[in-house]
Amino acid sequence: MGQNNNVTEFVLLGFTQDPAGKKALFFMFLLIYIVTMVGNLLIVGTVFVSPSLGTPMYFFLASLSLMDAVYSTAITPKLIVDLLRVKNTISFTACLSQLFIDHLFGGVDIVILVAMAYDRYVAICKPLHYLIIMNRRVCILFLMLAWAGGFAHALFQVLAVYKLPFCGPNIIDHFGCDIYPLLLLACTDTYFIGLSIIGNNGAMCIVIFILLLFSYGIILRYLKNHSQEGRHKALSTCSSHIMVVFLFFVPCIFMYVRPVSSFPIDKSITVFYTIITPMLNPLIYTLRNSEMKNCMGKLLQKLLSHNRVRLSSCCLYY
Repeated sequence: MGQNNNVTEFVLLGFTQDPAGKKALFFMFLLIYIVTMVGNLLIVGTVFVSPSLGTPMYFFLASLSLMDAVYSTAITPKLIVDLLRVKNTISFTACLSQLFIDHLFGGVDIVILVAMAYDRYVAICKPLHYLIIMNRRVCILFLMLAWAGGFAHALFQVLAVYKLPFCGPNIIDHFGCDIYPLLLLACTDTYFIGLSIIGNNGAMCIVIFILLLFSYGIILRYLKNHSQEGRHKALSTCSSHIMVVFLFFVPCIFMYVRPVSSFPIDKSITVFYTIITPMLNPLIYTLRNSEMKNCMGKLLQKLLSHNRVRLSSCCLYY
C-alpha cells in the first residue's frame, strides 16, 4: 500500500442511485455480456475447428476475440453485481488489480490490432512473399510482444498509483477504478505523474492510431491495381479493421490525451470502449466476412445436428 495511506477501500458511485435505473442497467449490461461472450467465443471456436480459416488473419482475429471475452469477464460481471447492491466498495488492492487488468488487456488488444494491420499490408502489398513473411513464428512473436507490451503498460499504471498517499476522500464518481479518478484523490501534487500518464497512455494511443491509419491508407492505395473482385474482398476486410480501430482508439484518445481531470461523460466513454466495443467486434468482423459467416454457419449446423442426435438417443433410451 502507498506511503501515508489511510485509505483501505474506495466507494464507487456507479451510474445512478435510483433503484429502477439500476435494475434497467442490470438487465442491459447482462444482455450485453451474454452477447459479447457468445459472439467472441463463437469466433474463437469457428477459427479453431475450420481448416480454411488457418491463415494468420484469422489467428489474430481469434486472439482478439479471446482477449475481448476475457476482458469482458474481468470488467462486466463486477459491474453487473454492483448494480444489485446499495453501496459499492472496492478494496485498495482490488482497485489496483482492476486497474492492472483493464490496461493489460487494453495493451494486448492494441498490439493485436497492429499485427492485423501488418498482416493485411503484407497480404495486399506483398502477396508473393506473404507465406514467407507471415509464418507461424512471426504470429507467435506478435502475440508474445502483445502480452509483454500490455504487461509493461499495465504495470506502469499500477506503480504510478501504488506510491501515492491516499489520506482524505475515498469516493470515486465512477463504476470502476481508472488512473485519472485515482490521481484526483491522492493527497499530493500529481501534475508530473499526470504528464507521464499522458506520455504513456496518450502518446501510445495517438502514435499507434496514426500508424494504423497510415498503413491502411497505403493498403487502400495499392488496391487500385487489383481486380474488381479482389478489391471488393480486400475493401470489405480492411473496412472492418478500420471500423474496429476507430471504435477502440477514439474513446481512448479522449480519455487519456488530456490533463488529469474527470468529466461526467467519462463513464459513458469508458462503457463504450470496455463493454460495448468487445460486443461489437464479432458483429463487425462476421457480418462483412463471407468466409467467416459460412464457417460459422457450418459449425452451428454441426452443433445443432449433434444436439438432435443426442436428444433422439436420449428419448429412445427412456
